[in-house]
Amino acid sequence: MFAVMGITGQVGGAVADSLLSRGKQVRAVVRNPEKARTWKDRGAEIAVADFDDAAALRQAFTGTEGVFAMLPPHIAPSPNFAESRKTIASLRQALSANLPPKAVYLSSIGAEKPSGLGLITALHLLEEQLGSLPIPSAFLRAGWFMENSAWDVTSAREGKLFSYLHPLDRKVPMVATQDIGRTAADVLLQSWTGTRYIEVDGPRRYSPLDLAEAFSSVLGRKVEVIAAPHETWVKNFVAQGMPEARTAPRVEMLDSFNAGWIDFGVPGAESVTGTTELPTVLQKLVGRPESKTARP
Repeated sequence: MFAVMGITGQVGGAVADSLLSRGKQVRAVVRNPEKARTWKDRGAEIAVADFDDAAALRQAFTGTEGVFAMLPPHIAPSPNFAESRKTIASLRQALSANLPPKAVYLSSIGAEKPSGLGLITALHLLEEQLGSLPIPSAFLRAGWFMENSAWDVTSAREGKLFSYLHPLDRKVPMVATQDIGRTAADVLLQSWTGTRYIEVDGPRRYSPLDLAEAFSSVLGRKVEVIAAPHETWVKNFVAQGMPEARTAPRVEMLDSFNAGWIDFGVPGAESVTGTTELPTVLQKLVGRPESKTARP
């Protein structure tokens, strides 16, 4: 039995799908059981637990062979990342009381850095607080999610792609959530001691220019990529619904990606390469068959 958090999301769902497809038992740790009906129909056991409820998490982790844990995403976090700190404290308390045979955590590229991470700071805190637990632990430092391109579908359909990644020809590590989930399942089925850090990348790196070309291929029309001027970022984020006072972490994360501060190649880290190409992910996002024309 493996406990899986975030099963109603993309990464947790991919973890559970991979485990179930291999005939393993899965316990879905969810806050709302109604959202997990499809997983129950597939044979998963349902454990209801708020991610900030240490007692409920402890019960959900009891009797498992391993745990997949992750933080809920907060794109506009409170000052000092209060939400993530609360969840991390609950996880630490639950895992310390339970001590499952192993734990795999969703982390991020750059999480080893002590500063300059913006939104990724939450994952640095996760590694810092949970890496010292006396259980075999593995932190999956995933690259930029290909599924982040969901934000761009509407404008791409209109022929424009506004990129916050600069310069436009700079390639960055991108990986599909399906590959992250498959990797997490692989690791959960392994045996090891101590703490592991695993960089999870896609089959190749993509630049904003590559992303526009891939969108062009999938949509069957020319998509032009435009570098969003830095001075417009905050205004754009506010227009998307973010409180202006909470935009700074997102800006700092993007600046660090663009400066090369956030990257793979950390000494001592393992490396896993996924197989899912960017056009395959975009095809799912736009809901149309993939074009057979040029690909990046």
